[in-house]
Parts: sequence; C-alpha cells; structure tokens
Amino acid sequence: MSVKKVLIPLPGTDFDPTESAVPWRILTKAGVQVVFATPDGKAASCDPRMISGKGLGPLAKVLVADKNGQAAYRSMIASAEFVNPISWKDIKAEDYDGVLLPGGHAPGMKEYLESKTLQSVIVNFFEMNKLVGAICHGVVLASRSVGSNGHSVLWGRVTTALLKSQELLAWSLTCLWLKDYYRTYPQTVEDEVTASLRTPADFQTGSMALLRDSAEKLNRGFVVEDRNYLSARWPGDAHLFATKYLQKLLT
Repeated sequence: MSVKKVLIPLPGTDFDPTESAVPWRILTKAGVQVVFATPDGKAASCDPRMISGKGLGPLAKVLVADKNGQAAYRSMIASAEFVNPISWKDIKAEDYDGVLLPGGHAPGMKEYLESKTLQSVIVNFFEMNKLVGAICHGVVLASRSVGSNGHSVLWGRVTTALLKSQELLAWSLTCLWLKDYYRTYPQTVEDEVTASLRTPADFQTGSMALLRDSAEKLNRGFVVEDRNYLSARWPGDAHLFATKYLQKLLT
C-alpha cells in the first residue's frame, strides 16, 4: 500500500495549536506523510495566547490548549515537515490524497482565510474528489472557496463550524481587555458559513460543547461527514475529527 499524503496549509502566524497539532500527531503516527504549506515557505508560528494563556485572565485554564494540545504542538514544531514547509504558491492538489484545514481566531489568520491562492487550491481538492477536512475557522476558508458553478464548495453539503454561541461567549468574557481578539470578523463564523450553504438546515450544531475530547474520550467530540468532506467546531473536537479523517483517508 502506498503512503498517503496530506497537506496542512497554515498562515504565517496565529493558527490554533490544537487544531493543527492533534491531527498532525494522529496522522503521522499512522504513517501518513504530512506536508505543511505557509505563505512564504517559512515555518509558521501559532497564536501564542493559546499556548501561554497570557492576557486571558482567570479564564486562561479554560481557553488555552489543554495538555494534549500542548504536547502535540511541542512535537509538531520540532518535526522536519513543520520546519521545512512549502509555500502556498507551490501547492498542487494532484500531489495529495487530502487536505486538512485548521482554524484559529487571532488577527494573523486573515491572510489564510482571505487567500485566493488557498481558495483556488481547495476548489481543486473538491473537484478532484479528494478528502477535505476543516475545523473551526478552517470551515470559513472552505466556504469562501467558490467553484466553477458560482457557488461555494460547501453548497449542497452538510457542515459544522465554530458555533455562534461559542464565539460570542469567548468574546463576551474577554472583550473588556482583549477587545475583538475572539471576533476575527464582525460576522460570526456560523453566520458566514451558513450563508454559503444551500439551506440553513445544512449547518449542524451538535450537542452543547463543554468538554474537550481526547484519544480516550472521543465521544466528547462532534464531527459532520458528507461524502469526501469532514468538519468540526473547535479544538475540543480535534481528536475525533482527526480520527475520522484518518479512517476515511485509509478506506
């Protein structure tokens, strides 16, 4: 059996450490070759607050990456593939079996979410029927990728993403000192993604997201599957998301 190859594009800064590193760890442990891509082919850096908790005040322990995310991130940034990414302009969808789109909410994510280069790449993955996974704000990038039919690649598909309730709660609890740190755009992720779908009913919220999942507690996560596309809501879904992505990749 040939080695599977998955692309993980990242912005230069501010991506979420858990949503990138947990899938990386699960995929590479299974023998999947992961290739990172950044705007300029230089190693990226995550949102530092999601590692240190600095500035998050009394909510730091709840909002930062948990011990699983932190450990995975430390391993990922020491890996050869992370240190030696390719550039976005050099991505060729035909070279990969799938693409996985992490999220993040800090300002540095905008170059990733607004990249026409990445949007074109994502359209190619969908049109070639390759496996696509998106979590949290990564779903925004997918929703902004418009195919030859004039619709988002998510048109006619069922999806989830960061919930409005999650986004507004994190913002309301920190906005006094962090301003709009938790609001990447004035429009919420859920509202933007839903607007790109054929019907609002194609957006699924799942049960209330209170606890993060883990390798031992996958039932805490929530993932939506629709043909060659998988989506999840937040870092607390990352283990289940990556596990299901791997299962589909190997079938």
